[in-house]
Amino acid sequence: MSTLRNSLNFFSNFLIFPMTEPAITPELVAKHNLTPEEYAHAVEILGRTPSYTELGIFSVMWSEHCSYKNTRPLLKTFPTKSPKILVGAGEENAGIIDIGDGIAIAFKIESHNHPSAVEPFQGATTGVGGIVRDIFTMGARPVCAVNSLRFGPITANGESDLSNSKAEIANNRRLFAGVVSGIAHYGNCFGIPTVAGEVYFDKTYQGNPLVNAFCLGVLRHEQITRGAAKGVGNPVFYVGPATGRDGLAGAAFASQDLTEESAEQQRGAVQVGDPFMEKLVCEACLELLATGCVAGMQDMGAAGLTCSTCEMAARAGTGIEIELDKVPQRAPNMSSYEIMLSESQERMLIVVHKGREEEVKRIFDKWDLPWSEIGIITDTGHMVVRHGSKLVVDIPARKIADESPVYHRDAQEPEYLKAVRAFRLDGTPDLTNGTDATDALKRLLAWPSIASKNWVYRQYDHQVRDGSVVLPGSDAAVIRIKTDSLPVMSAELAAKVGDPKVSEKLIAMTVDCNGVYVYLDPYEGGKATVAEACRNLACSGALPLGATDNLNMANPHKPELFWQMRESVRGLAEACRAFNAPVTGGNCSLYNQSPAGPIDPTPTVAVVGVIEKLEHVTTQWFKDEGDAIILLGEIVDQADPILGLGGSAYLQVIHSKKTGSPPRCDLETAKTLHTTLLGLIQSGLVKSAHDCSDGGLAVALAESCISQLIARETPRLIGATVDLSAVAADVSPLHSKSGIDQSRLTSAATSQGARLDALLFGETQSRVVISCKALDALKVVERARLMGVPAVQIGKVGGDKLTVKTASGEFSAPLTELHDPWWNSIARAMA
Repeated sequence: MSTLRNSLNFFSNFLIFPMTEPAITPELVAKHNLTPEEYAHAVEILGRTPSYTELGIFSVMWSEHCSYKNTRPLLKTFPTKSPKILVGAGEENAGIIDIGDGIAIAFKIESHNHPSAVEPFQGATTGVGGIVRDIFTMGARPVCAVNSLRFGPITANGESDLSNSKAEIANNRRLFAGVVSGIAHYGNCFGIPTVAGEVYFDKTYQGNPLVNAFCLGVLRHEQITRGAAKGVGNPVFYVGPATGRDGLAGAAFASQDLTEESAEQQRGAVQVGDPFMEKLVCEACLELLATGCVAGMQDMGAAGLTCSTCEMAARAGTGIEIELDKVPQRAPNMSSYEIMLSESQERMLIVVHKGREEEVKRIFDKWDLPWSEIGIITDTGHMVVRHGSKLVVDIPARKIADESPVYHRDAQEPEYLKAVRAFRLDGTPDLTNGTDATDALKRLLAWPSIASKNWVYRQYDHQVRDGSVVLPGSDAAVIRIKTDSLPVMSAELAAKVGDPKVSEKLIAMTVDCNGVYVYLDPYEGGKATVAEACRNLACSGALPLGATDNLNMANPHKPELFWQMRESVRGLAEACRAFNAPVTGGNCSLYNQSPAGPIDPTPTVAVVGVIEKLEHVTTQWFKDEGDAIILLGEIVDQADPILGLGGSAYLQVIHSKKTGSPPRCDLETAKTLHTTLLGLIQSGLVKSAHDCSDGGLAVALAESCISQLIARETPRLIGATVDLSAVAADVSPLHSKSGIDQSRLTSAATSQGARLDALLFGETQSRVVISCKALDALKVVERARLMGVPAVQIGKVGGDKLTVKTASGEFSAPLTELHDPWWNSIARAMA
């Protein structure tokens, strides 16, 4: 990249102190990532050649980031309806779901991948800031944040590809540290708890990290705010810091392949965040909404002032006219192009009921916020922008906002899948004794993708506002929605509501995706992503309400990569329907690939659920000596030729293989498990519940022993003695439900106990380890089996070791020896 440092930035060539606007040439159009056909369509809409500023507007509004032109046909396949949905997918900045008693939650997930690859700290901070604004622009008070992060390897071994150089590992650590620091900085300063998340490390993300940020807010039904420019003659206000040259064309930057050249050229497309300013803007906007003087509001996120003006007008079927000389500017001589395309942070566009301007000014002055009345709502249906005496933009708002090109891309199954499906375990040596098993378990617990993420979450304030019930470190976070979680009410609403106090609500949330599974089988991986998220909620005592997704994918123009995306969306949609978790919105982040190649398709999904009572809140760690340990679900999927080891953490870490068909996800089986588990929890029979996912049963058991904290960093270790020697014969398989061709079974699959690695580390789906009182064990097993869920008592809680007996022998490890690599692995790598 150093050879590029002296090259002139494209934006520098044309944007900084421009003497005259450049001529619109095919070369300039191409630099704006518009195809000749798209440009011709823009000319057709205008009936003339666009101005330079209009060209920039078409470029950002018709980028993938803003228009979803390559993904819109796929997004239409998601389930989006539910009696509880108050604002659905695509309607506004975030979806809103009813949680009862007149209270609702707004939530959404979005990405800031490319900016974080270029400037990790600022990329991550502004990613958090952007998603927080999406929530309070709906009228909701943001109450918590979650994130999903992915980076290249930060250790020199234990990865599916061991060819990482020291320089690559150092760069991955730099990106990881910068992103986590950025998230912590913004969330902590703003005052919002970051309560959950996930972090994965894989060579596929080297050079193209994924930074997905989720936020959830709370409001009353009557406080829902729409981002529509309603009311002809209503004034338009700008509030927030002055517009600068940071963030120029960030939406367009996020809609192209990430290369060294593009990264160097687009450093100006990375915004700079100010969380203290955002806090002021949030509080001022919520106070302003309570006056009833707001007709519409939207944040200036992707595409900045461009997106907020044209989208608000398009939603209302009105027009909007603004004057750029009235827009606060922090740099001299800013061009129309720069002002319209800047993505400077913490800015809002607000349409105010005519005659109530003084209330707006009073509140913004109270909060010491810059503001300006910059325009008016018209009946023309056009987005009109003037700069001094010059008309610089005149575009039909609906045409630019809602009628972007839509593409149906070619799809072709990738060739690599032939080898993936053909993979068998014949050439992969099994574990032979307890020493091998113990060593494998310790290596898996130390693998950064499985190891404790305390190095990450201890940098976050996850208890601010005192609403956190289950902190980071369990299957899902749980927060308490209290009266003071809600925005302030207008006098009119307060008179209608009466007693402002609300009964407390318990909301659980998690974010999940196993990108390796999706790479190896996009359809099954997509299903498994949603199933795991819903299983995490069930383990916490929650019933799913809805989901929000972030499709992190590569270049849609390549048929093999588009096929991955199409098939993963098919799996996501099918699973969301099965679990009654409609998609309320989300984000598509395409072109995630570096010169080394595309990322694994990574459709991250956050699922939100509700817990009926505080006593139903369940965590993953064992509780008391003498409790019974029960496995819900099949010990091994005997219908799987590779016994749940395809794509497993075990194959990646122990055998450096990233291959094999991943464990199949039977949605009916999964749904039955979740319903049964929730019933057992609500009956008061379950003391802990932890799903089996990365690393299989052995890792789940170990985490149940070592993951509880009794102080900020003081673990409570409680052992377990487990006997798996007779489990396979005791758990009835569910082959008849699955329609599996028995002729596919291999000798390894039909010989019970033949493979110790599959028993301990296979990742067969729909399994949960629970604990209960010893006296309740028989009742729990019988109830589960009555519901059609395989269940067997496999051990008891107690001692200072994890001891596991199998038909191949016994292995035992002191908990201190398991906890140390699991707890300290990431910190040691980052030291």
